[in-house]
Amino acid sequence: MSDIDLVDRAETRAREEAPVREPARNVLSAHPKPAKPPSLAGIRIAVHNDLNEIKQDWLTFEKDAACTVFQTYGWLSKWQRNIGEPARILPVIVTGHDAAGALLFILPFAIETRGLLRRLTWLGRELCDYNAPIATPDFLHDIGAEGFAALWRAIIARIRDTSRTRFDLIDLDKMPEHVGGQSNPFAGLDVLAHPCGAHVSTLGEDWEKFYASKRSSATRKKERKKLRQLGEHGEVRLVSASAHEDRVEIMKVLIGQKSHWFARMGVKDIFARAGTRDFFMDVAADPAMQDIVHVSRLSVGETAAATSVGLRFRDCYYLVLSSYLDAEISRLGPGRTHLHELLRYAIAKGFRWFDFTVGDEPYKRDWSDKVVKLYDYLEPITLRGRLAALTLLGYRTLKRFIKNTPILWRAYSSLRLLKGRWCGGAKGTSESEQGAE
Repeated sequence: MSDIDLVDRAETRAREEAPVREPARNVLSAHPKPAKPPSLAGIRIAVHNDLNEIKQDWLTFEKDAACTVFQTYGWLSKWQRNIGEPARILPVIVTGHDAAGALLFILPFAIETRGLLRRLTWLGRELCDYNAPIATPDFLHDIGAEGFAALWRAIIARIRDTSRTRFDLIDLDKMPEHVGGQSNPFAGLDVLAHPCGAHVSTLGEDWEKFYASKRSSATRKKERKKLRQLGEHGEVRLVSASAHEDRVEIMKVLIGQKSHWFARMGVKDIFARAGTRDFFMDVAADPAMQDIVHVSRLSVGETAAATSVGLRFRDCYYLVLSSYLDAEISRLGPGRTHLHELLRYAIAKGFRWFDFTVGDEPYKRDWSDKVVKLYDYLEPITLRGRLAALTLLGYRTLKRFIKNTPILWRAYSSLRLLKGRWCGGAKGTSESEQGAE
């Protein structure tokens, strides 16, 4: 690890590079090099390739910094241990300190190598619903767009300063518009809208009032009838697992239920990737993560009718994974009942928001009053990176068009379901019903 003064390095780099013309606003164009505002003088940036090297600083910083639960050290370090390291993904953690040595920000990046292409991404991006910087509560606001543009160019130069961390392409996805109440400066780059959004519900202090505000009296009557019918199969209760063996058992059930659903819907199984199953088992079973990770099941008698993993961070409850038993009992809506109980739980625990995370399923819209806009950023650095960026840009543009064109999305979903049935999956339900019926 080595430190470098932001202004000195940026000026040295500028002298070494040929002048760059002012670019058009295009995702594949180079960035302009604005003058460095005086406020950046003295900021020192460093690059770390070992998470343990800055573990204590990170754990202390995340307590009050602007970030989401997906930028916590526990979540990302377990991802790197179970998935990143076996896949030879190199952490590139960028830190910034002020002249007095106080930590201002952490940028949890990584370099992924696929064939000859080296890509700078967010660390753990696939299993992070939100990818974002970690920063002091006022840093993102105070730095401003011009200041961040200068900082960003210096950070890129610093990362590429050694052969080990050079890359061909910057690919940063699923970036929220705001982080901790501040505008996310990464969303101010030449970004594209991510194909999906995320949905958040503002919770009140009383479940019954909240429930009545989201469901008509006719719908509530119908749902209560289903709940009574579900109760005929045994006592219906939410079980929040605390014992190690209970958490492990629920995770095994959830993974089995979810993988079965992926197969019957013709959807790529996230647990098929090496290390993903181990990652979720690790975060669920680690006692150090119990304050954050909420593992639960909806029990109907002795049957685990529905399961979920949620994350508790500050005043927000994040629903990460949920599933239900594919059996005769599923017609009575155990997934929907489980969701009701999770919302009731979040309200009782004093959370202000319930975050359904990424995805535009109809049931999420039904419960939510906030939409989180997400953005992707592509910037090629080399010719190889430019070719890859063109391919990715075309693919993501098409994907976003299909998802935002109802007739095309219905056709795509139907074909995917037929694929799942053809490959041997059981008769499936629509994707919007997963976790909600």
